[in-house]
Amino acid sequence: MTRFPGFSPAALRFLRQLKRHNRRDWFEANRPVFDDDVKPTLAALVEAIDDRLAVVAPEIVGDTRRSVFRIHRDVRFSKDKSPYKTHVAAWFFHRRAGKGVGSSSPDGGAAGFYLHIEPGAGMVGGGLWMPMRPQLAKVRDAIAAKPDLFEATLRGAFRRRFGELDPEAMLVRAPKGFAPDHPAIRWLKYQSFTAGRVVTDAELASPKLPERAVKEFAVMLPFVRFLNAALGYAPDERRVY
Repeated sequence: MTRFPGFSPAALRFLRQLKRHNRRDWFEANRPVFDDDVKPTLAALVEAIDDRLAVVAPEIVGDTRRSVFRIHRDVRFSKDKSPYKTHVAAWFFHRRAGKGVGSSSPDGGAAGFYLHIEPGAGMVGGGLWMPMRPQLAKVRDAIAAKPDLFEATLRGAFRRRFGELDPEAMLVRAPKGFAPDHPAIRWLKYQSFTAGRVVTDAELASPKLPERAVKEFAVMLPFVRFLNAALGYAPDERRVY
């Protein structure tokens, strides 16, 4: 298993200060902390989680190059011109679907797991974020066909750990093609299927973060696999390299 040391006080302090000093001159002056501490620690975390996912969810993978989100913000269409994100994050994706998320993927991507590293706002979660229309239609059809099976993935340990699905972009009315009194109408109004829970700063600093994150992912796995099955991505019994 890859050794993960936990995010150091210096790494977490860097992210806190970046929130207050989100400028290129400050970032460049403090780049050694990012390059020599934050980035390698995040890479170790991705590797450590991938090692464990090989057993728990073999079809979901983490890659130190493809899983990690860029810290630079895309400011082309934003009024906020701050050049950097104030967090680092990683996405663990179905190996046959690729790393894309939502509209960033040519095929809409697939469901997976997410880890967000930010002092005071850490988060572990997963699901399918804002899929493109063809993928959303497939998920809705799967939910409409087997609403009891879908609801079962959201009960028990899932609900205790994550509560309800995030209502981001949820429709007010029934989507086109479905009756307002459809038995699964509550779920058919969703356009994004994600959930998560808070990760404390103490957990971010702990060498046990990979084990804790994968335990959360395991609780979410039936939900993620339902979504991926709807998209045509089957689970694996063992890791294929």
